[in-house]
Amino acid sequence: MSMLQRQIISSAIFTLITFVIFSLLFFMAFPLHEWGELWTRNVMDLPFIYIVPSVSILAGVCFGFITGFSWKKHIRSIDLDIQEISKGRPILTEQHPLPDIQEIKTKLTKIQKQMLEQTKLSQKIANEKAEDHERRVQEMVSQERNRLARELHDSVSQQLFAASMMMSAVTESKPLSDDWETKQLKMIEATIHQSQLEMRALLLHLRPVALKGKSLQEGIQELLVELMQKVTMNIKWKVEPIPLDKGVEDHLFRILQESVSNTLRHAKATSLDVLLIKRDEFVIMRVTDDGIGFDQEDGKSGSYGLQNMYERAVEIGGTMKIISLKNKGTRLEVKVPILEEECGEEND
Repeated sequence: MSMLQRQIISSAIFTLITFVIFSLLFFMAFPLHEWGELWTRNVMDLPFIYIVPSVSILAGVCFGFITGFSWKKHIRSIDLDIQEISKGRPILTEQHPLPDIQEIKTKLTKIQKQMLEQTKLSQKIANEKAEDHERRVQEMVSQERNRLARELHDSVSQQLFAASMMMSAVTESKPLSDDWETKQLKMIEATIHQSQLEMRALLLHLRPVALKGKSLQEGIQELLVELMQKVTMNIKWKVEPIPLDKGVEDHLFRILQESVSNTLRHAKATSLDVLLIKRDEFVIMRVTDDGIGFDQEDGKSGSYGLQNMYERAVEIGGTMKIISLKNKGTRLEVKVPILEEECGEEND
């Protein structure tokens, strides 16, 4: 039965009850001697047979209007709660005077809690899927980078090394002179040497060495020792054993790799100095070369690598400064605060 039908029936019943009560009270006050008096006896100058039904119907209409307005208000309250649920907002849990309406509100609250739990579960599943997908993509990218690095190392890098050895043999066998042919051979030898540096920097990008359980000090020393065996560059370092969180060590190591790669590719440096020390509750990593430098206002050269290093420094709560002068070299410094927990572990 619809709300309209229920209101019509309840109003009709109220009208009938009003008519019966009003008639009984009237007949008790003014008894009838015969039924014909219903047409002759007046109430408010109108025949009784007209006025009593009219008043009863009017009372029923008023009753229906009042109860309908009240029910409309209650239904509107429920509708607002449903709208709030559909928008994902919490609904009010205040006690309602009508038990039926309160029961509906209680059920709506339970439905909202169930929807919230379902939403949390859906988001958790979506996050797990996204993380799993990202992890698989990273694994595929890492495998492909390693494959490319192996192929480049086994083919192009070996060929460049062979070409460099042959050019060295050719230039050493020729007598010293300033003729055009000798200059061209030296230019070719320098080009091959620079290509070798570019290739080593590219291999460092494609297959970066990870710490893999080693400390930051051990990782830096292993990286620089391996680099000394491959490039003709004077490499010096001073690395102190500083206990740090794994995430901080990994970011500092990645920043060092990016900085060394930029030095190999762009600096044309003959020396490289690496410093890792602890001063005044800060860990400081400094990388200095004597290369050609660059204009810091011109962000075109190596901008992606520099931005990547800045972001890594910020992620661990540190700062990074770069000072570069034309033909005088470049110095990169990363300064990261050591948290109290880390200091406590070191003192223990």
